[in-house]
Amino acid sequence: MNNIIETKLFNKMLKDKLVRTSITKNSFLYFLHLYFAHYIKYETADFQKEIIHNLEKSDKENLFIVAFRGSSKSTMVTTAYSIWAILGKQQKKFCVIFCQTMLQAKKHMANLRSELESNDLLKKDLGPFREESEEWGSYSLVFSRNNARITVASTEQSIRGIRHNQYRPDLLICDDVEDIQSTKTREGREKTYNWLKGEVIPAGDRETRLIIVGNLLHEDSLLMRIKKEISENRAKGIFREYPLIDENNNCLWPGKYPTIKEIEEEKMKVTSEISWQREFLLKIMPDDYQVINQEWIQYYDTLPLGHPRYAFTAVDPAMSQKESADYTAMVSAYVYGEGENLRIYILPNPINKRGMLFSEMLERMREFSRNLGGGSHLSRLLIEDVALQAVAQIQTLKSEGYPIEGVKTGGADKRTRLMAISNLVQTGKVLFPRKGTELLIEQIVFFGVEAHDDLADAFSMLLGKIMVEENRPKPGITWINLGRSRQLQSIWDDDDF
Repeated sequence: MNNIIETKLFNKMLKDKLVRTSITKNSFLYFLHLYFAHYIKYETADFQKEIIHNLEKSDKENLFIVAFRGSSKSTMVTTAYSIWAILGKQQKKFCVIFCQTMLQAKKHMANLRSELESNDLLKKDLGPFREESEEWGSYSLVFSRNNARITVASTEQSIRGIRHNQYRPDLLICDDVEDIQSTKTREGREKTYNWLKGEVIPAGDRETRLIIVGNLLHEDSLLMRIKKEISENRAKGIFREYPLIDENNNCLWPGKYPTIKEIEEEKMKVTSEISWQREFLLKIMPDDYQVINQEWIQYYDTLPLGHPRYAFTAVDPAMSQKESADYTAMVSAYVYGEGENLRIYILPNPINKRGMLFSEMLERMREFSRNLGGGSHLSRLLIEDVALQAVAQIQTLKSEGYPIEGVKTGGADKRTRLMAISNLVQTGKVLFPRKGTELLIEQIVFFGVEAHDDLADAFSMLLGKIMVEENRPKPGITWINLGRSRQLQSIWDDDDF
């Protein structure tokens, strides 16, 4: 028992059901180490005791747990706590456990059923119970003595209006409802977030407790969004992260990994360094597709005093009106300083809209040119020259006196174009507003896996044009990087610039 329960008390609990149920009803710690002792192979770590304490101390406080693979978080939370929450002092009546897929839900229900059937002590104290299959495909265990139910469902199912007798769910547990694939695109992340906010939480009531356990898979994953909401006081609850090795290089589970040898042996079992960093050290690790790193992004709160040297707006047009079409993207920037002092301030709230009409696109470009010019002149516009409609827009705006240029890509793919300007972000020459470019930053940091990259394309076109402009030989202007300028001019047609 890992020295948690004194031997005399433990022996008495094993012999006396009344003593056993009385103590375990009030203590999830004792409940776990008595009924689930067969899961406990190593000395219980301090972080596990903290999880147990947070599960036990309140029946209403939301709890969000991120812990390394093999930390026993699912055993503690999803299996043992779901049963104790009904049997113990919290007296929950309807617990719903969510897994990502129906196959996972069936497997978890089988594990729960097996535990209750084969664990003689648990069955003796908890029984009787029965298993039910719902008409909408979920599976339930009913505890007749407590008039309570545990239901296991998947994120693929709707649970609107679900009840157990007169009870709405009073305990909601989400266990690994995301994976790498589902977090790759913004659409996938939005789907999971909207499912939680629109399906899961409304299924409960004011006193319902929400618990989510998982890993950090993406900067914009469900758990990261919740973490941000709690830090900004937009949501309530406890958020805890438990990497295998903390920031002070201490192992959180010395009972299982007493020396560096055991940690290295565990690492050898993992398929890649990225998986080790992500699943055991809880670091958000993009795969090899990454062009721009999150830590390169630098922000500004206010624009510098004085007027910028010039402004540009880059337009990546989408001509199709179909629902599946790309987005029209417009990204603007002010340029300050020269040479080594060059700074490019990306302006907030870029346009990112699907299905823009020809006339609407023209009007937005006119607005950008007038507004960024400050009233005294018109700022310059760039548009990717990819279709006859773009040619028509260029001709229309030129005839009205707007300084617009068509840009051809010169055959380079989007990744190459983004890589060509990535050093500007890395060296801090490009600054982003504190708010208003979140989607743009997502697209450049996670380029290659987001479903849409139109803002990223407009961004690379904008910076490419600025760098070619800056590197032209002009009196009094220091060339920033001749080699870089030639590279950029090989990507875009120099005649257009």
